[in-house]
Amino acid sequence: MPQSFNSRSFRSALGTFATGVTVITTITPAGEMIGNTASSFNSVSLDPPLVLWSLARNALSFDIYLNARYFAVNVLREGQDELSARFSKSAGDKWHGIDYEFWDTGCPILPSALAIFECRRVFTYDGGDHAIFVGEVMKFDHDPKGKPLVFWRGGYHRTVS
Repeated sequence: MPQSFNSRSFRSALGTFATGVTVITTITPAGEMIGNTASSFNSVSLDPPLVLWSLARNALSFDIYLNARYFAVNVLREGQDELSARFSKSAGDKWHGIDYEFWDTGCPILPSALAIFECRRVFTYDGGDHAIFVGEVMKFDHDPKGKPLVFWRGGYHRTVS
């Protein structure tokens, strides 16, 4: 029997869908590196190669992403729980003590990620309390043998082969 609708039970129901975990990165015009954890990543199209992700409108970095021309999606691998937790916080130096590099767009790249997609933002859509960012993939890399970090029912999990 369906439950009555409320935000808490809706969020709990959404949590039954296991997702991968990503760190979305960009860079400001002043050169500040920005990164946020997101599990709302999806493929959209193979031709042209498009991906999407969403960000809450109340995120401190919302306006930065809204005005950024480029972003990178870093798909986290098993064991990168700490990276996910680090980039889910709004305060502190998220970049201190971790490896990163830059590709063509200047967005920070986490070279230890399972997959990386460097994108040019092509569309932004209203998504209620979130905005949906669609990017055209310009460059990518991945580890075909690695395993993803999985988020399910409020916690990190590992896959079994």
